[in-house]
Amino acid sequence: MNHIISRRKFIRNSAVTCLTLSVPFFAKAGVRKTTGLSLGLIADLHQDIIHDGYNRLQAFVKAMKKEKPDAIMQLGDFAYPGLKNKNVIDLFNNAHSTALHVIGNHDTDSGHTYQQCRDIWGIPADYYAKKVNDFWLIVLNGNDKGSPLYKGGYPSYIGEEQLNWLKNKLTEVDGPAIIVCHQPLAGVSAVDNAGEVQKLISAAKDRVVLVLNGHTHIDSLLYVEDIPYLTINSASYFWVGEKYRHDSYTKEIHESHKWISSTCPYRDALYTVLSINPKKQRIELKGKKSAWVGKSPEALGYALRTELKDQKIVPEIIQKTFPVPQGAMIPF
Repeated sequence: MNHIISRRKFIRNSAVTCLTLSVPFFAKAGVRKTTGLSLGLIADLHQDIIHDGYNRLQAFVKAMKKEKPDAIMQLGDFAYPGLKNKNVIDLFNNAHSTALHVIGNHDTDSGHTYQQCRDIWGIPADYYAKKVNDFWLIVLNGNDKGSPLYKGGYPSYIGEEQLNWLKNKLTEVDGPAIIVCHQPLAGVSAVDNAGEVQKLISAAKDRVVLVLNGHTHIDSLLYVEDIPYLTINSASYFWVGEKYRHDSYTKEIHESHKWISSTCPYRDALYTVLSINPKKQRIELKGKKSAWVGKSPEALGYALRTELKDQKIVPEIIQKTFPVPQGAMIPF
């Protein structure tokens, strides 16, 4: 059963939970104290849809020079891994000594390949693990084929080989872990076998601090068995689709970037810094507000899908502060 609970319920139950948990992995002898972590995050830039992706990424890079996070990460649907996007890719890769990529479902559109992502983005594999400070970032590829529930469109699945790798990696890690995927691993638009993935993650709740994703262009936080699953809003827009096509920019821009008409763009780039404070046992997400360019989804009469009814569609990353899971208390 997929136990998704609200933040209010999580907080209400936490006093009871902390009395019943077994001794955390990080309390075992030989595990050294952990420093904090800060990550600069940008999701769903969609350089190949939006006309000003380079400028949006520049704003992110400029902000990160000021913030000085321990690493930066793009959460997928970034820029086709081809020569025409070399300036965007180089801007990101050169912005930090640790610049990390996640493969989104659109990054291999137009005939692009995982091999190009490896070669041109500079990632070690389609899914991989990277240690930053004392934290392990376990990056998944949610685009596997072979789902028994597949009904068309983009695959959204974590295959058996990758599941085995994740299970082994969660056993091997020698510090707190953050699971990252482009597609959600719980909630709206989750991968087809989200329950199976959640079971692996929950089995390692003594070391998993957070699950992180992009993809939905919605800002949200939910919990599965006390573990926070955090979605980061798009840097660029909310997709409304062909039915709600409209012009937000000049005629020239819409003629040269035909898919923008199916979006409600954000005036400013959205991005954030996520910080984990071991002393306070808190996770903090910086807020970032923008505004709609042209009509909002509401003004267009956009009809929310049933599963989105409780979600806010806003040009914003909402500031959040929430506790590190009780089962994964981080030594400091």
